[in-house]
Amino acid sequence: QPVASGRVGAMPVESGSSAARQAKQKRKSHSLSIRRTNSTEQERSGLQRDVLEGQDSKLPLPLRTNLLDLFSQIEREFENLYIENLELRREIDTLNDRLAGEGTALEGADLAKGALKTKASHSTSQLSQKLKTTYKASTSKIVSSFKATTSRAVCQLVREYVGHRDGIWDLSVTRTQPVVLGTASADHTAMLWSIETGKCLLKYTGHQGSVNSIKFHPTEQMALTASGDQTAHIWRYLVQLPTPQPVADISQTPCEDDVDFSDKDDADGEAEGPADCPSLRVATTTLRSHQGVVIAADWLVGGKQVVTASWDRAANLYDVETSELVHSLTGHDQELTHCCTHPTQRLVVTSSRDTTFRLWDFRDPSIHSVNVFQGHTDTVTSAVFTVGDNVVSGSDDRTVKVWDLKNMRSPIATIRTDSAVNRISVSTNHKVIALPHDNRQVRLFDMSAVRLARLPRSNRQGHQRMVCCSSWCEENSTCNLFTCGFDRQAIGWNINIPALLQEK
Repeated sequence: QPVASGRVGAMPVESGSSAARQAKQKRKSHSLSIRRTNSTEQERSGLQRDVLEGQDSKLPLPLRTNLLDLFSQIEREFENLYIENLELRREIDTLNDRLAGEGTALEGADLAKGALKTKASHSTSQLSQKLKTTYKASTSKIVSSFKATTSRAVCQLVREYVGHRDGIWDLSVTRTQPVVLGTASADHTAMLWSIETGKCLLKYTGHQGSVNSIKFHPTEQMALTASGDQTAHIWRYLVQLPTPQPVADISQTPCEDDVDFSDKDDADGEAEGPADCPSLRVATTTLRSHQGVVIAADWLVGGKQVVTASWDRAANLYDVETSELVHSLTGHDQELTHCCTHPTQRLVVTSSRDTTFRLWDFRDPSIHSVNVFQGHTDTVTSAVFTVGDNVVSGSDDRTVKVWDLKNMRSPIATIRTDSAVNRISVSTNHKVIALPHDNRQVRLFDMSAVRLARLPRSNRQGHQRMVCCSSWCEENSTCNLFTCGFDRQAIGWNINIPALLQEK
């Protein structure tokens, strides 16, 4: 029996308040402790040595001794918290006894023998009932508000676009006719797809690294891709849409579908790309100025300039016609994760792993101002403009924040989620934010942070791996939302947004 245990057994028994002390000492003596507080330093080191020699471990003895000291410190802190907890409980018991005594004295008083007690119990009963009624009413309002939004929002999986041999980082939809879907993959290729048929129309193979981003020119049939080979490519495409085929009758599924978190590894196989898909290997323009991975790129309004974001902590502004570097946007402390341009103004927003995003203003040719926003506590994975005067930012800190460009001191709305948020997108017509998550979910919120829907995901439909990006398409009535992920597929959804939600 350790020394501490023997000392506890030798303590004299006192009356009254000694019972709690005995119980506490008894608990201490039976705790599974490596350190004994009443032992000498020599005995403690001897005990540690005996314990270490008696165990079969491949760890070096100094490392095991260090671990033992750390565990002892943890035990010491836990013991202090435990003792403090016991003292607080004792105080609570004392206060309860005092309140009970005062209640008895009040009940035995001559003046209010029955009246005060009846009045007190009556008022307490009224207060309790009022609280219950208020709580039920407020809860019912909250529940009914959620039901009013989620039960009327209907999601339908329309088509899957399968052909990449690795995860898909990004996707985008053309802004001109013909309307096609573009995907950027870690398999070093970018693909163009027919939205209606799911057929691959063109495969771009000009990059030597992972294709991390794809964006289309606002008026011409040109694509801009960013890659891990430290370059961005501009390439022209000419595609002909196949004859649309009838869409299989898929029953409309409420967005709040039951979630099945079981893993499905069907995508692990080496899926071959479409055999009859034509390839394009040569870029029209190659932009080379970065010293690291180019993670994203986008066209400025008008399509005469592009901006790229890189892991070298800089964003570069290029002239498309001459391929020359116009500006190097520096200031971020860590790698950039995304860049986005305003649809109608010469504004650029860049996000970074340094937990900030920056707004760059090129509207005045003589002044290039920049504003830094520190609204997140972890990597800002994306920040995008809306048609109005808002910026929406998503982060690995599991939040999405809506900002007003006229007053960026604090967000006007904050969405809190249970998983990291990847590249978000905002619907132009409905102003609905699509949130792709690391946990394979895609959720929809309005600009006021009210949750509207969750796209169905099960073993039968939906993404089976991390969802990397979302993109809205307002010009197509069949599929108006696209998502992609590390399950090597892109999915086209039909999101039915009720008129009630469009007005919010």
